[in-house]
Amino acid sequence: MMTIRFEKKILSREQCLQAVEKGELKRPLVFTNGVFDILHRGHVSYLDQAAQLGATLIVAVNTDESVRRLGKAPDRPLNSQEDRAALLAALSCVSAVTSFAEDTPLELIEQLKPDIIVKGGDYEMEKLPETARVKSWGGKAIAIPFEFQRSTTSLVNKIREAGQAPEENA
Repeated sequence: MMTIRFEKKILSREQCLQAVEKGELKRPLVFTNGVFDILHRGHVSYLDQAAQLGATLIVAVNTDESVRRLGKAPDRPLNSQEDRAALLAALSCVSAVTSFAEDTPLELIEQLKPDIIVKGGDYEMEKLPETARVKSWGGKAIAIPFEFQRSTTSLVNKIREAGQAPEENA
């Protein structure tokens, strides 16, 4: 049976930290995080732009439990953490995928010490505690403007609307 090559890019938190410490993930190190429940054009455009800011792009996905704490719909995430990580790892612009169970990735960022953290254009970077931490070791925090107005929530709502039967006029 053939191996699935991209699965080598899915790392436990410890494996990711070791890869950074050993220099296996080259600097400048770019870090981003998110749910990435249903991968869409907005996600992949954003990730490709983020990857162009450095030599390595690490994407940290929320664990299923941390997604539930974010206050999204009760049935989210629709895709499991393992499936979300696999889809991200399959992208050529992504160097490594790991996960975090906390409500924010601050602890993981403090451990990895990325050179650049990146978020989507709807974030005010100066208000994030992650920004202050990254700047404390000389790093940068960058918000990448949205190229395509897409969101998983709007996509899920569109799918749900399409699945509802029209009301009968009796």
